[in-house]
Amino acid sequence: MSLQHFTIPDFRLQRGGVLAEAMIAYLTLGRLAPDGRNAILMTHGYTSGPDYILGEEGASEGSWAALVGAGRPIDTDRCFVVSSNMLGSSFGSTNAASTDPATGKRYGSRFPDLTVTDIVTAQRRLLDHLGVRHLRAVIGPSYGGFQAFAWAVTFPDFMHAIVAAVTAPRAPPGRLEPLLARLAQDSNWNNGDYYDRGGMLDTTTRMRIETLRGYGIEAQLADRIADPAAREAELHRIARAWAERFDANSLVILRKALRGYDVEPDLARIRARVLYVLSTTDTLFPPSLAEPVMQKLRDAGVRAEYVELDSPYGHLASGRDAGKWAPVLRRFLDALPVDE
Repeated sequence: MSLQHFTIPDFRLQRGGVLAEAMIAYLTLGRLAPDGRNAILMTHGYTSGPDYILGEEGASEGSWAALVGAGRPIDTDRCFVVSSNMLGSSFGSTNAASTDPATGKRYGSRFPDLTVTDIVTAQRRLLDHLGVRHLRAVIGPSYGGFQAFAWAVTFPDFMHAIVAAVTAPRAPPGRLEPLLARLAQDSNWNNGDYYDRGGMLDTTTRMRIETLRGYGIEAQLADRIADPAAREAELHRIARAWAERFDANSLVILRKALRGYDVEPDLARIRARVLYVLSTTDTLFPPSLAEPVMQKLRDAGVRAEYVELDSPYGHLASGRDAGKWAPVLRRFLDALPVDE
Protein backbone atom coordinates (compact mmCIF):
# COMPACT_ATOMS: atom_id res chain seq x y z
CA MET A 1 0.00 0.00 0.00
CA SER A 2 1.73 3.17 -1.20
CA LEU A 3 1.18 6.76 -0.14
CA GLN A 4 -0.75 9.09 -2.42
CA HIS A 5 -0.43 12.86 -2.44
CA PHE A 6 -2.72 15.85 -2.86
CA THR A 7 -1.48 19.44 -3.13
CA ILE A 8 -3.40 22.52 -2.01
CA PRO A 9 -2.16 25.72 -3.69
CA ASP A 10 -1.81 28.89 -1.62
CA PHE A 11 -3.07 27.34 1.60
CA ARG A 12 -3.74 30.18 4.04
CA LEU A 13 -3.02 29.46 7.69
CA GLN A 14 -4.89 30.56 10.78
CA ARG A 15 -1.91 32.44 12.22
CA GLY A 16 -1.34 34.43 9.07
CA GLY A 17 1.14 32.41 7.01
CA VAL A 18 0.64 30.91 3.56
CA LEU A 19 1.98 27.66 2.14
CA ALA A 20 2.32 28.04 -1.63
CA GLU A 21 2.10 24.25 -2.02
CA ALA A 22 0.65 22.32 0.91
CA MET A 23 1.07 18.66 0.06
CA ILE A 24 -0.91 16.08 2.04
CA ALA A 25 0.14 12.42 2.01
CA TYR A 26 -2.53 9.80 2.60
CA LEU A 27 -3.52 6.16 2.35
CA THR A 28 -6.91 4.78 1.36
CA LEU A 29 -8.49 1.40 1.98
CA GLY A 30 -11.83 0.20 0.64
CA ARG A 31 -14.05 1.99 -1.87
CA LEU A 32 -15.96 5.23 -1.70
CA ALA A 33 -19.69 4.77 -2.15
CA PRO A 34 -21.34 6.58 -5.07
CA ASP A 35 -22.97 9.04 -2.67
CA GLY A 36 -19.61 9.78 -1.00
CA ARG A 37 -20.98 9.06 2.47
CA ASN A 38 -19.30 5.85 3.68
CA ALA A 39 -15.89 7.31 4.57
CA ILE A 40 -13.96 7.15 7.83
CA LEU A 41 -11.03 9.49 8.44
CA MET A 42 -8.15 8.08 10.49
CA THR A 43 -5.90 10.59 12.24
CA HIS A 44 -2.50 9.64 13.62
CA GLY A 45 -0.40 10.51 16.66
CA TYR A 46 2.29 13.12 17.23
CA THR A 47 5.22 11.06 15.97
CA SER A 48 3.43 8.49 13.82
CA GLY A 49 2.23 8.50 10.24
CA PRO A 50 -0.75 7.31 8.22
CA ASP A 51 0.53 3.74 8.06
CA TYR A 52 -0.18 3.18 11.77
CA ILE A 53 -3.41 1.60 10.55
CA LEU A 54 -1.34 -0.97 8.63
CA GLY A 55 1.06 -1.82 11.44
CA GLU A 56 3.76 0.86 11.63
CA GLU A 57 6.56 -0.37 13.86
CA GLY A 58 6.96 1.69 17.00
CA ALA A 59 3.86 3.80 16.31
CA SER A 60 3.27 6.18 19.19
CA GLU A 61 -0.21 4.80 19.71
CA GLY A 62 0.68 1.22 18.85
CA SER A 63 -0.31 -0.41 15.57
CA TRP A 64 -4.02 -0.23 14.83
CA ALA A 65 -3.85 -2.96 12.19
CA ALA A 66 -6.10 -5.20 14.32
CA LEU A 67 -8.87 -2.59 14.19
CA VAL A 68 -8.76 -1.60 10.50
CA GLY A 69 -9.42 -3.97 7.62
CA ALA A 70 -11.88 -6.35 6.05
CA GLY A 71 -14.30 -7.64 8.69
CA ARG A 72 -12.63 -5.67 11.48
CA PRO A 73 -14.38 -2.97 13.53
CA ILE A 74 -13.30 -0.30 11.04
CA ASP A 75 -14.48 -2.48 8.18
CA THR A 76 -12.92 -1.75 4.80
CA ASP A 77 -15.47 -4.03 3.12
CA ARG A 78 -18.10 -1.46 4.04
CA CYS A 79 -16.23 1.80 4.51
CA PHE A 80 -13.79 3.94 2.58
CA VAL A 81 -10.94 4.57 5.01
CA VAL A 82 -8.71 7.62 4.52
CA SER A 83 -5.61 7.83 6.71
CA SER A 84 -4.09 11.28 6.31
CA ASN A 85 -0.61 12.43 7.25
CA MET A 86 -0.75 15.68 9.20
CA LEU A 87 0.44 18.83 7.50
CA GLY A 88 3.82 19.58 9.09
CA SER A 89 4.54 15.93 9.87
CA SER A 90 7.35 13.84 8.42
CA PHE A 91 5.69 11.03 6.53
CA GLY A 92 5.03 12.63 3.17
CA SER A 93 3.22 15.89 3.86
CA THR A 94 4.76 19.36 3.52
CA ASN A 95 7.01 20.09 6.49
CA ALA A 96 10.18 21.98 7.36
CA ALA A 97 12.35 19.59 5.35
CA SER A 98 10.31 20.35 2.22
CA THR A 99 11.49 22.82 -0.40
CA ASP A 100 10.02 26.30 -0.23
CA PRO A 101 9.02 27.14 -3.84
CA ALA A 102 9.86 30.81 -3.20
CA THR A 103 13.50 30.14 -2.35
CA GLY A 104 14.31 26.70 -3.74
CA LYS A 105 15.67 25.79 -0.29
CA ARG A 106 14.29 23.80 2.62
CA TYR A 107 11.94 25.71 4.87
CA GLY A 108 13.81 24.85 8.07
CA SER A 109 13.18 27.49 10.73
CA ARG A 110 11.11 29.53 8.27
CA PHE A 111 8.27 27.04 8.14
CA PRO A 112 5.11 28.96 9.08
CA ASP A 113 3.20 28.33 12.28
CA LEU A 114 0.31 25.88 12.05
CA THR A 115 -2.70 25.24 14.26
CA VAL A 116 -4.68 22.04 14.72
CA THR A 117 -7.49 23.81 12.86
CA ASP A 118 -5.14 24.25 9.88
CA ILE A 119 -4.34 20.54 9.99
CA VAL A 120 -7.98 19.45 9.93
CA THR A 121 -8.89 22.09 7.33
CA ALA A 122 -6.24 20.63 5.03
CA GLN A 123 -7.77 17.20 5.62
CA ARG A 124 -11.19 18.59 4.71
CA ARG A 125 -9.75 19.89 1.43
CA LEU A 126 -8.32 16.41 0.79
CA LEU A 127 -11.69 14.76 1.45
CA ASP A 128 -13.42 17.20 -0.88
CA HIS A 129 -10.86 16.29 -3.55
CA LEU A 130 -11.56 12.57 -3.02
CA GLY A 131 -15.31 13.08 -3.36
CA VAL A 132 -16.17 12.45 0.28
CA ARG A 133 -19.46 14.19 1.07
CA HIS A 134 -19.93 13.08 4.67
CA LEU A 135 -17.89 11.07 7.17
CA ARG A 136 -19.21 8.24 9.21
CA ALA A 137 -16.50 8.99 11.76
CA VAL A 138 -13.19 10.67 12.51
CA ILE A 139 -11.08 8.26 14.54
CA GLY A 140 -7.70 8.82 16.11
CA PRO A 141 -5.46 8.22 19.11
CA SER A 142 -3.27 10.72 20.99
CA TYR A 143 -2.63 13.73 18.73
CA GLY A 144 -5.09 12.04 16.39
CA GLY A 145 -7.67 12.45 19.14
CA PHE A 146 -6.90 16.17 19.27
CA GLN A 147 -7.69 16.23 15.57
CA ALA A 148 -10.91 14.27 16.08
CA PHE A 149 -12.15 16.76 18.67
CA ALA A 150 -11.07 19.65 16.41
CA TRP A 151 -13.02 18.12 13.52
CA ALA A 152 -16.12 17.88 15.72
CA VAL A 153 -16.12 21.59 16.56
CA THR A 154 -14.73 22.93 13.25
CA PHE A 155 -16.96 20.94 10.87
CA PRO A 156 -19.74 19.81 13.23
CA ASP A 157 -22.16 18.68 10.52
CA PHE A 158 -19.66 16.70 8.46
CA MET A 159 -19.51 13.49 10.51
CA HIS A 160 -21.80 11.17 12.45
CA ALA A 161 -19.22 10.40 15.15
CA ILE A 162 -15.73 10.78 16.50
CA VAL A 163 -13.61 8.24 18.36
CA ALA A 164 -10.92 9.88 20.48
CA ALA A 165 -8.48 7.49 22.19
CA VAL A 166 -5.70 8.16 24.74
CA THR A 167 -6.20 11.90 24.35
CA ALA A 168 -8.18 14.88 25.66
CA PRO A 169 -10.13 17.87 24.31
CA ARG A 170 -7.30 20.19 25.34
CA ALA A 171 -3.53 19.84 25.20
CA PRO A 172 -1.30 19.47 28.25
CA PRO A 173 0.52 22.79 28.82
CA GLY A 174 4.20 23.64 28.85
CA ARG A 175 5.76 21.06 26.54
CA LEU A 176 7.19 23.26 23.80
CA GLU A 177 9.94 25.00 25.79
CA PRO A 178 11.51 21.79 27.19
CA LEU A 179 11.48 20.33 23.68
CA LEU A 180 13.28 23.35 22.23
CA ALA A 181 15.80 23.32 25.06
CA ARG A 182 16.53 19.64 24.46
CA LEU A 183 17.02 20.10 20.72
CA ALA A 184 19.25 23.13 21.30
CA GLN A 185 21.69 20.93 23.20
CA ASP A 186 22.69 19.42 19.86
CA SER A 187 25.41 21.55 18.27
CA ASN A 188 23.85 20.94 14.85
CA TRP A 189 20.43 22.37 15.80
CA ASN A 190 21.02 25.96 14.63
CA ASN A 191 17.43 26.94 15.50
CA GLY A 192 16.10 24.31 13.10
CA ASP A 193 18.43 25.01 10.18
CA TYR A 194 20.51 21.87 10.59
CA TYR A 195 20.15 20.27 7.18
CA ASP A 196 23.64 21.26 6.07
CA ARG A 197 25.22 20.69 9.48
CA GLY A 198 25.01 16.92 9.84
CA GLY A 199 21.40 16.54 10.95
CA MET A 200 19.92 15.53 14.30
CA LEU A 201 19.86 11.74 14.06
CA ASP A 202 21.65 10.85 17.29
CA THR A 203 19.63 13.33 19.35
CA THR A 204 16.28 12.27 17.93
CA THR A 205 17.19 8.60 18.43
CA ARG A 206 17.86 9.21 22.12
CA MET A 207 14.67 11.23 22.44
CA ARG A 208 12.68 8.47 20.74
CA ILE A 209 14.02 5.85 23.14
CA GLU A 210 12.90 7.98 26.08
CA THR A 211 9.50 8.61 24.51
CA LEU A 212 8.83 4.94 23.79
CA ARG A 213 9.80 4.01 27.33
CA GLY A 214 7.33 6.58 28.62
CA TYR A 215 4.64 5.23 26.30
CA GLY A 216 5.04 1.72 27.70
CA ILE A 217 6.91 -0.09 24.94
CA GLU A 218 9.01 -2.13 27.37
CA ALA A 219 5.94 -4.08 28.48
CA GLN A 220 5.14 -4.73 24.83
CA LEU A 221 8.66 -5.90 24.01
CA ALA A 222 8.71 -8.17 27.06
CA ASP A 223 5.82 -10.12 25.56
CA ARG A 224 8.04 -11.36 22.75
CA ILE A 225 11.67 -10.94 23.89
CA ALA A 226 12.72 -12.63 27.11
CA ASP A 227 16.32 -11.45 27.31
CA PRO A 228 16.68 -7.91 28.76
CA ALA A 229 19.73 -7.10 26.64
CA ALA A 230 17.95 -8.22 23.49
CA ARG A 231 14.93 -6.09 24.44
CA GLU A 232 17.16 -3.06 24.87
CA ALA A 233 18.79 -3.68 21.50
CA GLU A 234 15.39 -3.96 19.86
CA LEU A 235 14.22 -0.73 21.47
CA HIS A 236 17.30 1.05 20.11
CA ARG A 237 16.73 -0.43 16.64
CA ILE A 238 13.08 0.72 16.57
CA ALA A 239 14.04 4.19 17.79
CA ARG A 240 16.83 4.56 15.23
CA ALA A 241 14.57 3.46 12.38
CA TRP A 242 12.02 6.10 13.41
CA ALA A 243 14.66 8.82 13.75
CA GLU A 244 15.93 8.12 10.24
CA ARG A 245 12.46 8.97 8.87
CA PHE A 246 11.19 11.68 11.21
CA ASP A 247 12.48 15.24 10.90
CA ALA A 248 13.25 16.97 14.20
CA ASN A 249 11.55 20.15 13.04
CA SER A 250 8.24 18.30 12.82
CA LEU A 251 8.42 17.77 16.57
CA VAL A 252 8.49 21.55 16.95
CA ILE A 253 5.92 22.35 14.25
CA LEU A 254 3.32 19.99 15.67
CA ARG A 255 4.02 21.02 19.26
CA LYS A 256 3.63 24.69 18.29
CA ALA A 257 0.32 23.82 16.62
CA LEU A 258 -1.02 22.81 20.03
CA ARG A 259 -0.49 26.25 21.56
CA GLY A 260 -3.93 27.38 22.57
CA TYR A 261 -5.53 24.07 21.58
CA ASP A 262 -8.59 23.74 23.80
CA VAL A 263 -11.97 22.77 22.37
CA GLU A 264 -13.71 22.57 25.74
CA PRO A 265 -15.28 26.05 25.37
CA ASP A 266 -16.75 24.88 22.05
CA LEU A 267 -18.08 21.45 23.07
CA ALA A 268 -21.67 22.62 22.55
CA ARG A 269 -20.86 22.87 18.83
CA ILE A 270 -20.44 19.10 18.64
CA ARG A 271 -23.23 17.29 16.79
CA ALA A 272 -21.39 14.01 16.45
CA ARG A 273 -21.60 11.09 18.82
CA VAL A 274 -18.42 10.62 20.84
CA LEU A 275 -16.58 7.51 21.97
CA TYR A 276 -13.83 8.40 24.44
CA VAL A 277 -11.16 5.81 25.25
CA LEU A 278 -8.44 5.92 27.92
CA SER A 279 -5.94 3.43 29.34
CA THR A 280 -5.49 2.64 33.03
CA THR A 281 -1.69 2.91 32.78
CA ASP A 282 -1.32 5.86 30.42
CA THR A 283 0.64 8.60 32.19
CA LEU A 284 0.13 11.14 29.38
CA PHE A 285 -3.67 10.97 29.46
CA PRO A 286 -4.55 9.19 32.70
CA PRO A 287 -8.02 7.79 33.40
CA SER A 288 -8.59 10.58 35.94
CA LEU A 289 -9.44 12.70 32.88
CA ALA A 290 -12.51 10.62 32.14
CA GLU A 291 -14.93 11.98 34.72
CA PRO A 292 -14.39 15.72 34.05
CA VAL A 293 -14.28 15.27 30.27
CA MET A 294 -17.42 13.15 30.18
CA GLN A 295 -19.24 15.57 32.47
CA LYS A 296 -18.35 18.51 30.23
CA LEU A 297 -19.54 16.59 27.18
CA ARG A 298 -22.84 15.75 28.89
CA ASP A 299 -23.27 19.34 30.07
CA ALA A 300 -22.79 20.45 26.46
CA GLY A 301 -25.53 18.08 25.31
CA VAL A 302 -23.15 15.73 23.51
CA ARG A 303 -24.11 12.07 23.18
CA ALA A 304 -20.95 10.43 24.52
CA GLU A 305 -19.77 7.15 25.98
CA TYR A 306 -16.54 6.11 27.65
CA VAL A 307 -14.48 2.94 27.66
CA GLU A 308 -11.44 2.34 29.87
CA LEU A 309 -8.80 -0.16 28.84
CA ASP A 310 -7.38 -2.18 31.72
CA SER A 311 -3.99 -2.55 30.09
CA PRO A 312 -0.30 -2.66 31.08
CA TYR A 313 0.67 -0.96 27.81
CA GLY A 314 0.22 2.68 28.80
CA HIS A 315 -0.12 5.09 25.89
CA LEU A 316 0.23 2.17 23.45
CA ALA A 317 -2.87 0.43 24.80
CA SER A 318 -5.39 1.50 22.16
CA GLY A 319 -3.40 -0.39 19.52
CA ARG A 320 -1.55 -3.04 21.51
CA ASP A 321 -4.69 -4.08 23.43
CA ALA A 322 -7.05 -3.48 20.53
CA GLY A 323 -8.91 -6.70 21.30
CA LYS A 324 -10.10 -5.30 24.62
CA TRP A 325 -12.13 -2.57 23.01
CA ALA A 326 -12.71 -3.84 19.47
CA PRO A 327 -16.24 -5.09 20.33
CA VAL A 328 -17.16 -1.67 21.77
CA LEU A 329 -15.78 0.11 18.70
CA ARG A 330 -17.64 -2.25 16.36
CA ARG A 331 -20.92 -1.75 18.19
CA PHE A 332 -20.44 2.01 18.29
CA LEU A 333 -19.76 2.27 14.55
CA ASP A 334 -22.49 -0.21 13.59
CA ALA A 335 -25.04 1.88 15.49
CA LEU A 336 -24.35 5.01 13.42
CA PRO A 337 -26.98 6.09 10.90
CA VAL A 338 -26.49 4.88 7.36
CA ASP A 339 -27.63 8.23 5.98
CA GLU A 340 -28.30 11.67 7.37
